[in-house]
Amino acid sequence: MKKLFHPVTITFLVVTLIISLQFVLPKKAITKFSDEVLREVALSRDMSPVPDSYEALLKVIDNSENPMSREKIALGKALFFDTRLSRDKTLNCASCHHLEEGGDDNLPTAIGYHGRANPFHLNSPTVLNAALAKAQFWNGRAKDVEEQAGGPVQAPFEMNMTPKEVEERLNKDIALQKRFQKIFAQKKITFENVRKAIGAYERTLLTRGAYDRFLEGDNSAISAAAKRGMTLFIVKGCKGCHTGMSVGGQSIQKFPLRNYFSDFVGMVFEPDLRIKESPFPFINEGGFLGRDNTLRFRVPILRNITKTAPYFHNGSIEKLEEAVRIMSKYQIGQEFNKEQIDDVVAFLKTLEGQLVAY
Repeated sequence: MKKLFHPVTITFLVVTLIISLQFVLPKKAITKFSDEVLREVALSRDMSPVPDSYEALLKVIDNSENPMSREKIALGKALFFDTRLSRDKTLNCASCHHLEEGGDDNLPTAIGYHGRANPFHLNSPTVLNAALAKAQFWNGRAKDVEEQAGGPVQAPFEMNMTPKEVEERLNKDIALQKRFQKIFAQKKITFENVRKAIGAYERTLLTRGAYDRFLEGDNSAISAAAKRGMTLFIVKGCKGCHTGMSVGGQSIQKFPLRNYFSDFVGMVFEPDLRIKESPFPFINEGGFLGRDNTLRFRVPILRNITKTAPYFHNGSIEKLEEAVRIMSKYQIGQEFNKEQIDDVVAFLKTLEGQLVAY
């Protein structure tokens, strides 16, 4: 008996039917909240404002393994900007973490000692609000900012020093040595205490803005578009991963969560073999595959995200709107339209903030 349809024809019809369903089935109404309800829903889902006083800061951010003090914070600040921590004395922590420009360097990949680039083409995550995160670096390999502070100093493609070299260099400074003695009650400067001092300072690098004011009761702090975007952010599931006071950084998650037929057969328009071969919806520049090569990454912090382009671990995406589209499609499984993207971006702009003068 003759086949009525060729298998390719059947596949085409099935795909066409699936695509058509979105135009046939009734669309769910977009959830709308009053300002008071939106705030209540946000606060109940661990969306909380950054503290505005030093005393409140300590309740949120203090580390029992590295108790904070004003003297330790001041020492850490001095070290954060100290070029003696790099081999040729030209780089410091602020070289890749510009505090007034989003806390990163706005480069696709970090550039360090003698112009060396990160071998995996990884960019610098923001240091702002990083102390609120439960893991540091793109693969979450460091547990806190104290541990993270020692990484770039030792990396040959960043500051290119060893702990012993740091100790030998800093212990030649008698005045600095006395500051360390007063704070840590040890005769000599140790690399561990250098990390602790920098970590204490980084724990104060928190920012506040319109988002915090809205959460604290100011309905006029953010626009109607931002409120719609905040609602989408919550009800569509973005909040599931971008959680906590930092709006991210609380977990290690797989990316991408979803794949599509078109990812494997190639794009109809402007096909790019490099994208088709990538496990990501963009070029796999650098070949980094996350923790243990499992496509698991630390969830980025979204505070000040509007100032930290380009996006994703290898800086492949320039525009925030495109980053939002990719995340909606590949993480949520429901690609946002232009209006929804614009609203979410309006919300993300409310996460811009100024450093609190603790």
